[in-house]
Amino acid sequence: MALLEVDGLVVHYGKINALKGVSIRLEQGDLVTLIGANGAGKTTLLNTLSGVVKATRGTVRFGGEDVVNKRPEEVVARGISHVPEGRKIFSELSVEENLQVGAYTIKDKARVRELVERSFELFPRLAERRKQEGGTLSGGEQQMLAIARGLMSDPKILFLDEPSLGIAPLMVDKIFDFIVQINKMGKTILLVEQNANLALQVARYGYILETGKITHEAPCSELRTDDAIRRAYLGVS
Repeated sequence: MALLEVDGLVVHYGKINALKGVSIRLEQGDLVTLIGANGAGKTTLLNTLSGVVKATRGTVRFGGEDVVNKRPEEVVARGISHVPEGRKIFSELSVEENLQVGAYTIKDKARVRELVERSFELFPRLAERRKQEGGTLSGGEQQMLAIARGLMSDPKILFLDEPSLGIAPLMVDKIFDFIVQINKMGKTILLVEQNANLALQVARYGYILETGKITHEAPCSELRTDDAIRRAYLGVS
């Protein structure tokens, strides 16, 4: 049984049909990427899976349970964490306080402290800045903080929406190294990314989303050698 199975997901914004029967599947421990141009529906899909946007129809089975149109806090409590596009950290809170906010579903204070220290072990740069306000961090450091905050609920699956957006190229490589490391820790990851070249290098399986529909899916090793994908997303003529 798949950890996450999305079947025939349809979403409307008023009369606009944003998702047109999307189906994807992630196994436990998977690292899967979703690639598409701006406006393809990638963020809409993550927001729907997270309960922020309501689906018109379709099913979202997580751990065998249909969670479609559950409230966001219920989705988090079941083990799904979403790191949104643009990071959206709390700029006036310290790094440590941002992390603690991410653990709001966990009532055991000792467990929260353990998770904070785990985050600092994974991201040593954040440990150096634990008392610093989030808004004073660089873009790459803020992305580290956003990912670390997403891990604070100790999720079974992590959604990452455009983690390379607005970050210096050298820092992008570090962020992707962290993503691979987190996956090796046993976390299942759904990576939404415009940097198709990097995403297809780190992920096992990939889906191509175009105007609300999945148009291609295959192991990333195959997508990287597909001439149409290479022309459209990898900048190869």
